[in-house]
Amino acid sequence: MRILVLGAGAIGGYYGGRLVEKGEDVTFLVRRKRKEHLERNGLSIQSFFGDFSFQPKCISTDEEAAPFDLVLFSTKAYHLEDAMNDLKPYVGEHTVILPLLNGVAHFNRLKEVFGVEKVVGGLCFIETTLNHQGNIEQTSAIDRLVYGEFDQKDTERIREIEYVFSGTKATFSLSDSIEQEIWQKYLFITVMSGCTSLMRAPIGPIRESTGGELFIKQLFEEVKMIIKKHGGPLKEDVVAKQLEMIRLANGDMKSSMQRDMEKGLPIEGEHLQGFLLDLAKNYQLNTPILQTVYQNLVVYETMLGQGK
Repeated sequence: MRILVLGAGAIGGYYGGRLVEKGEDVTFLVRRKRKEHLERNGLSIQSFFGDFSFQPKCISTDEEAAPFDLVLFSTKAYHLEDAMNDLKPYVGEHTVILPLLNGVAHFNRLKEVFGVEKVVGGLCFIETTLNHQGNIEQTSAIDRLVYGEFDQKDTERIREIEYVFSGTKATFSLSDSIEQEIWQKYLFITVMSGCTSLMRAPIGPIRESTGGELFIKQLFEEVKMIIKKHGGPLKEDVVAKQLEMIRLANGDMKSSMQRDMEKGLPIEGEHLQGFLLDLAKNYQLNTPILQTVYQNLVVYETMLGQGK
């Protein structure tokens, strides 16, 4: 199976690299500047599960290549439109696109552009970042990529993907309820990124502060209310289980949004918290904590745009 990874960043570089380590045929679609960097320096993964350095096979967006069998679509949400345009020449009749973005809004857009039949469900839980040298640091035991067909289908192509994903040092999990997995990840990442970016702190000091766990729980309940009203298939005990995940997480764990803010980079506030607030407005739901979280992100992006 010929695999194309869109980008060689913290997510795509990690999971693509683990597939290269196994021996799979993986190509990374990157910008010209990133390609030149990788050709000079290679790509290194420094990981809780073992380090790996390799010379990635790369193409840039102005190069031709035959269509690929599988695409790991791992860009940030604010690059979605540009990334889809970059990808079009490499998508053929039988190409499968597996998105790894946070949130849910991108699925419909990908289906509109490439066709419903080409998109499967996907998400990942991982604490990873790019360091100043452009290499990947994966810093905890949290590492799980989940994928599956929508509508609980069991297809030959998803079993082929399962075989390709097997035997790596990363955790690839095939799910027969991927839509539920996606919405539950959306709930968790909205709360995790919202709390850590608002407080400018890792999760440990937040949950251990006076009233901290109550604040987290209230935000969980607000987001759950919106998703349930919209018809998202959440389990009834999802908040209790995700609160337990928060309690068990390493105290120095940060969200990718918080890390991006610390680096002065764009963030996915509109795609995550903003999309949910639009739903809340449509359903006339009162969500004061989520609104506070979102306003913090709006101020950050305003200042970022002003170069402050």
